Amino acid sequence: MIHEAGAAQLEVNFIHGDPVGLADQVLVFKRIVRQVALDHGVYATFMAKPMEHQPGSAMHLHISMVEHDGPDGAGGANLFSEPRGEDSLLFQRFIGGLQTYLPHVAPLFAPNVNSFRRMRPSHSAPINVQWGRDNRSCGLRVPISSLENRRIENRLPGADANPYLAMAAALICGYLGMEEAIAPSAPESGNAYHHARTLPKTLEEAMERFSACAAVRAMLGEPFFRAFAAIKEAELEAYGGVISSWERDHLLLKV
Repeated sequence: MIHEAGAAQLEVNFIHGDPVGLADQVLVFKRIVRQVALDHGVYATFMAKPMEHQPGSAMHLHISMVEHDGPDGAGGANLFSEPRGEDSLLFQRFIGGLQTYLPHVAPLFAPNVNSFRRMRPSHSAPINVQWGRDNRSCGLRVPISSLENRRIENRLPGADANPYLAMAAALICGYLGMEEAIAPSAPESGNAYHHARTLPKTLEEAMERFSACAAVRAMLGEPFFRAFAAIKEAELEAYGGVISSWERDHLLLKV
């Protein structure tokens, strides 16, 4: 746990492991932090963008894929690396799947209207799915590491995301990339913010794209999709009825 760039903002890191176990840890951690903070008379929030002039809060996912453990319990090889250290074909196709499908499943990693306020140029949050090596302006970053530790950092999810759904979204998109043999774009070595935005700007737009993404819907199953879509529709309906302070400040006496 270290201090981050924003006011009272902390970075918390979890040791890598099985995705379901890690999602359990994240969920329990968030609940404990909120309760302990209340016990001390302060609030702890995991909103994606709680303060307009401060950096937002993310939930970066580092993803690697290894072979099953051998009979002696030894860890398997990292399938994202070739024995001599080059990127494997699976690695490339996994990135290709993330680039192709993540822009269409944003509600799974950006589930609230506030989530999209974090995704702004030059605010330490991505606006597209460019990828690069140790390039933090990209939505997909490959940290400098040994071949055993080669991984993809998905920088798109906000701290407000449901960890189970955010991890499932990333794994499904990467899996589809491998299944469909999707090639990634060339790695970005410059400022990825100079590329056009490919992520949705609002939850409404994100839900429209999500509804039309047949490949991911098939992986998630229609019962889940219908339930999830109904919840988001109800939330958007409630949000649409709220008159914001900005509207009163700028319109109340001026129109």
